[in-house]
Amino acid sequence: MMSLFSRIAVITALLIFSACSSSKKVSKTDIETLASLKSHIQYLADDKLEGRRTGTNGEKLAMEYISSQFRSAGLLPKGSKEFYQPFEVNEGKKIDDSTTFSINNNMLVQGKDFFPFPFSPNQKMEALPSIAVQEADMPWFIDLKDQLEENKTNPHFDLSNYIYTNCKKAKDRGASAVILYNTSSIDDKLVFNGKDKSEILSIPVLYIKKEAAAKYFKDPSATLTIKFTTALSEKKRTGYNVLGYIDNGAATTVILGAHFDHLGYGEDGNSRHTTLEPSIHNGADDNASGTAALIELSKKMKQSKAKNNNYLFIAFSGEELGLYGSKYFTENPTIDLKSANYMINMDMVGRLSDSTKALTVGGYGTSPQWGEFYNSTLFRDRQDFLFKYDSSGTGPSDHTSFYRKDIPVLFYFTGLHTDYHKPSDDADKINYNGIASILQHITGLVESLNNNNKLAFLKTRETQTTTSARFSVTMGVMPDYTYSGTGLRADGVSEGKPAQKAGLKAGDIILQIGNYKITSMESYMQTLGKFKKGDKTKVTYKRGNDTLETTVEF
Repeated sequence: MMSLFSRIAVITALLIFSACSSSKKVSKTDIETLASLKSHIQYLADDKLEGRRTGTNGEKLAMEYISSQFRSAGLLPKGSKEFYQPFEVNEGKKIDDSTTFSINNNMLVQGKDFFPFPFSPNQKMEALPSIAVQEADMPWFIDLKDQLEENKTNPHFDLSNYIYTNCKKAKDRGASAVILYNTSSIDDKLVFNGKDKSEILSIPVLYIKKEAAAKYFKDPSATLTIKFTTALSEKKRTGYNVLGYIDNGAATTVILGAHFDHLGYGEDGNSRHTTLEPSIHNGADDNASGTAALIELSKKMKQSKAKNNNYLFIAFSGEELGLYGSKYFTENPTIDLKSANYMINMDMVGRLSDSTKALTVGGYGTSPQWGEFYNSTLFRDRQDFLFKYDSSGTGPSDHTSFYRKDIPVLFYFTGLHTDYHKPSDDADKINYNGIASILQHITGLVESLNNNNKLAFLKTRETQTTTSARFSVTMGVMPDYTYSGTGLRADGVSEGKPAQKAGLKAGDIILQIGNYKITSMESYMQTLGKFKKGDKTKVTYKRGNDTLETTVEF
């Protein structure tokens, strides 16, 4: 129930909205739509949802809210489990509680005193090794001091790659395990990296931190009683898409989508918040705004006379982690994707500028019908926005997953702002009139395409699927963020970019760039940062069962 103050605020906003276009009349439906948009965003961006991070209770509250809205609008459930479609997010490796390490019967504390590397096998071991002697079938102790000091001015030295490569060699030379430590004053910055997807070695590799190493390894001639258990497992969580359906008995289906997940407290490392204290990221614009528009669009299309298409409404989760939800849906669709007419995605539509009215329309080049619509006399006479067209069918949001299935897409976006991926992206900064006008525009577009003709699809140039470049050069590879194997799998390769010129194709798995092993998305980004435009280097990649090599020029 809205308060009297809230009702007055909504009516006042609608009067301002109607003043922008004198030909429009404010109806009861307009008032209800604006009030509903505000109600949806205020709920979804409330602190009690704790930032709607995929796999959390906040996501659960959000998906229950969205499904209840779909149900009340009269939509049919179209998930794999009623309105829901669960999918798995693989976060890499985690250290299980059964991992232990003792020296001379003194138990070390996992995390504080030691950790196993993620490429260690699960194994138990008891041994009496000498620190200074590298005997066959015994654990070997290796001090990283010499390598760190020798390479302290070498910007291309990759300590993680050195450790992996040399521990593999140590096994071949007879080591049963490798125990690393560092007596140098140089900080090695080693931590357990659960996202390291290196192939598992046949021997355990463990790191003993400085204080414990100083206590137990001070006498190199000592023989120690070592007992340890390494136990690592996959770290997974479950996310959920929410799907509602309008079945008009048509041959084609229009897909309308928006992601509803956000960053939680920033645990996944995708926050732009600079302080160390965790804070709730409410994501009012990103993307409670698009989700609210999706819910209201479902109501409008349920009442619409445009019946020549079916309509599938999908609220995606896992977008902030790398398009997990939309990619999962396109690989496991609950409709026949061959019947998909086109897909419209709304992501961050809550900050329309009242002065510029700038609205980005992505995917403009994915079908000739988009140009026909936007260049029509009828459209130009009703234009309320300054449209910024982007032809590409890819970008940092969920329409990319559908473009990759040769489905025409459109992407609506009101632009980045200083609150992007920060705790300050709150509901009080949303332009509700702006969302209402965008919703009206999209509704008009969908209804204008109410015919029996399926839209033609066109290939376009491809852009990076990350919103901010963290590297100095690009290969033109669209990473498959959902890939959990060793290396980085290319979901797509941009025309005319270095990777395509070097012969790389979608589906190839990049294993090494130059001297740098690619073990995760992070290592790929870090590696690109070590090259500059004009550099040439070898790239090792896997295609099917074959391991191949090519030369890339940035």
